[in-house]
Amino acid sequence: MSITLPAGMEIRGEIAPGYERVLTPEALALVAKLSREFEPRRQELLAARVIRAQKLDAGERPDFLAETAHVRAGDWQVAPIPPALQCRRVEITGPVDRKMVINALNSGADSYMTDFEDSNTPNWFNQITGQLNMIDAVRKTITLEQNNKSYKLNEKTATLVVRPRGWHLDEKHVLVDGQRVSGGIFDFALFMVHNAREQLARGAGPYFYLPKLESHLEARLWNEIFVLTQDELGLPQGTIKATVLIETILAAFEMDEILYELREHSAGLNAGRWDYIFSCIKKFKLDKEFCLADRPKVTMTAPFMRAYALLLLQTCHKRGAPAIGGMSALIPIKNDPEKNETAMGGVRTDKARDATDGYDGGWVAHPGLVDLAMTEFTKVLGDAPNQFNKQRPDVQVTAADLLNFQPEAPITEAGLRYNINVGIHYLGSWLGGNGCVPIHNLMEDAATAEISRSQVWQWIRSPKGVLDDGRKVTADMVRAMTAEELPKVKAAAPDGSSPNYERAAQIFEQMSTSESFAEFLTLPLYEEI
Repeated sequence: MSITLPAGMEIRGEIAPGYERVLTPEALALVAKLSREFEPRRQELLAARVIRAQKLDAGERPDFLAETAHVRAGDWQVAPIPPALQCRRVEITGPVDRKMVINALNSGADSYMTDFEDSNTPNWFNQITGQLNMIDAVRKTITLEQNNKSYKLNEKTATLVVRPRGWHLDEKHVLVDGQRVSGGIFDFALFMVHNAREQLARGAGPYFYLPKLESHLEARLWNEIFVLTQDELGLPQGTIKATVLIETILAAFEMDEILYELREHSAGLNAGRWDYIFSCIKKFKLDKEFCLADRPKVTMTAPFMRAYALLLLQTCHKRGAPAIGGMSALIPIKNDPEKNETAMGGVRTDKARDATDGYDGGWVAHPGLVDLAMTEFTKVLGDAPNQFNKQRPDVQVTAADLLNFQPEAPITEAGLRYNINVGIHYLGSWLGGNGCVPIHNLMEDAATAEISRSQVWQWIRSPKGVLDDGRKVTADMVRAMTAEELPKVKAAAPDGSSPNYERAAQIFEQMSTSESFAEFLTLPLYEEI
């Protein structure tokens, strides 16, 4: 199968039958143009992240920016939200495999965030077949025959919103002028060329979720990419709409500024809670005063999480932008009605709190939770599509509130083992090509695995990393428990006989106990797939 490449582009991935539908001359030309135009800036912003991290490691603490005080004080709003994004009470998320795409679009949710990022292993097959699935989904021609079942789209489907990869991720199979292209630019450009005009003709538009931003300058880069892309494709400026995931502690101090940078293209903010917890651990990993309790104890009612959630809500509604609540990772539990009712109660409580606070919607990870979440939002919203008018002037969040990291206890042996078990299980699955995995009745993705890995690393090093029975968490303890948890993972995983789990245990142990802290779990892993 031959593909016509722009000058200076090299593709190192296999060109399987059908891939020519994605890797068209127009699509690859846009990838090359955006890469040449914006890759230097991406590298500058990634270098700025490193410098900022070094300052935090040295004891600096984030605060609201003095140089952008005028933006926070200004009387401005984002451009009007298009009709297709006015009502987002329940958004379902999931990877880009064909069955998931059909089931999610049919789930009854208002929106479906299809994910080229955290719930997807970004191997070449997944990225390209994911784009093929998008082309067919937008045109409503997507079907699947599997295990004597037929899948096709209903007449009414959820609004499609796409999450490309974050700024830190490359696409190693595509080079422009000898350099790897940005994974996010690659995902975005292919989707835009193939689907933007078709979506507009069908009454929606090209809508995106932007992950892992750490500053308003990173949002500005996306905005510049949107402007150039719309010009290249002959689309009116403002056609693209993007919701930014506030899933880093640094972005929480720049929410107004992020909305401002994207104001012609903004579809609001989302409280990306799991990555947010990981970001807090990562940014303050060397702070001897910082130490969080067992992962299940760090909930949305923890002081720093509550402050972040309320500030996000207030900021969005002040600017006429949607505020979308984060993911409840609980999923239905088959064959155990009692445990299932407890889990469903947890989801109800989560969505009821968001709706009562004033959020316009929230996320679920499973089609079986759509009705439950919808019920909680409908109780509060009634017939209204959203709660933009709920302004929350009562909310007064300070920098100290965002940095009030509680709870610190308990840290338990069970909690430590849980992190190790989840880390091995998730990494093994990820290496096998599946980035979204039900483990211990929770839907785990890269963000939750990052919490597990970073907590273990930090507990080893923090003077507060002491189990409730008095034992200090040590590297030797983690090595011993890793060896003990691996057989349990292999017994529980559907593909437990795969050598990926042995490799996952090695990676988890090495990353948890090494002196240096890897910025992202998926960076070294990506080189192995």
